[in-house]
Amino acid sequence: MQKATIFVAGSWGTALANVLADNGVDVLLWTRHASQAEEINQRSTNDKYVSGSVIANTIRSTTSIQEAATYGEALIFVAPSAAMREVVRAAHPHIHDNQLIIHATKGFEAHTLERMSQVIEHELPQCQPGRVVVLSGPSHAEEVIRRLPTTIVVASQSQELAQSTQDLLINSYFRVYTNLDPLGVEIAGALKNVIALGAGMSDGLGYGDNAKAALITRGLAEITRLGVAMGSQPATFAGLAGVGDLVVTCTSQHSRNWRTGYQLAQGKTLSQILDELGMVVEGVRTTQAAIALSQRYGVEMPIAAQLHEVLFQGKHPRSAVEDLMGRVKTDEKEHFSRSI
Repeated sequence: MQKATIFVAGSWGTALANVLADNGVDVLLWTRHASQAEEINQRSTNDKYVSGSVIANTIRSTTSIQEAATYGEALIFVAPSAAMREVVRAAHPHIHDNQLIIHATKGFEAHTLERMSQVIEHELPQCQPGRVVVLSGPSHAEEVIRRLPTTIVVASQSQELAQSTQDLLINSYFRVYTNLDPLGVEIAGALKNVIALGAGMSDGLGYGDNAKAALITRGLAEITRLGVAMGSQPATFAGLAGVGDLVVTCTSQHSRNWRTGYQLAQGKTLSQILDELGMVVEGVRTTQAAIALSQRYGVEMPIAAQLHEVLFQGKHPRSAVEDLMGRVKTDEKEHFSRSI
């Protein structure tokens, strides 16, 4: 493939554009904002999202949804979960049957609880069910834009489509594995942001490495229980989209979810933090979705439940940790495998 379009020009979209440009692909970045498109086209920078980085000068940007949708042989959707349906719906009239459709957004749509692949399929009737490729894994845009070694996974029900996406993206610093469990990859990628909020809170409270290791491990158990109950393969959660992405998001200050949890523990309100960041923190909405899904599938998620109380019911982070530590005693293996 020689041409690709990316919707939208945020930090992750810009980093992926740079990967593709390094691979010799002609890339068009779509944005709503004329000033951002002008900056990318004239200066090869995108300072709001990848500050201090110069991107490939072959990358172009446009505000025309028609131009963007018709340009690429591959279309990569990286819109925030709350905006995904709107962006895909706007692009829909201009998309044709043989374009490769990929998404790289980690979250659920809040009011429908749909995964991003479901949202895309519903808005693109010309896209057959199961043909959306999911891109996920441990990958901070800030490091990818600097060409630091990164490994991700692309998942599809079609091995052919997964391999086409792998061929499009793989290079010397961006290693790509394929996976045939897109459901599990999407669930893992979304729910790790919830646990990262908790990891940030733990660090902000000064609880140390022991507490964070426990949080990551028990968080993985929660994610796996729900994922398996929804129909995913257990092994997916031991891979790049599961434990890999969970570790990197829970241990890095690049993570907006970690930073949000940290600042909550320091006494800031959620609205203050979101205003200062000026970017989407997917874990906030995903916490609400996690609680709704846990109730739908009858899966216990105590960490997500406590985080929900902190985020939306005014509970103090320290009280949430105390309640988690005071839960009834249980057996680790039995508790982990209850829904598997």
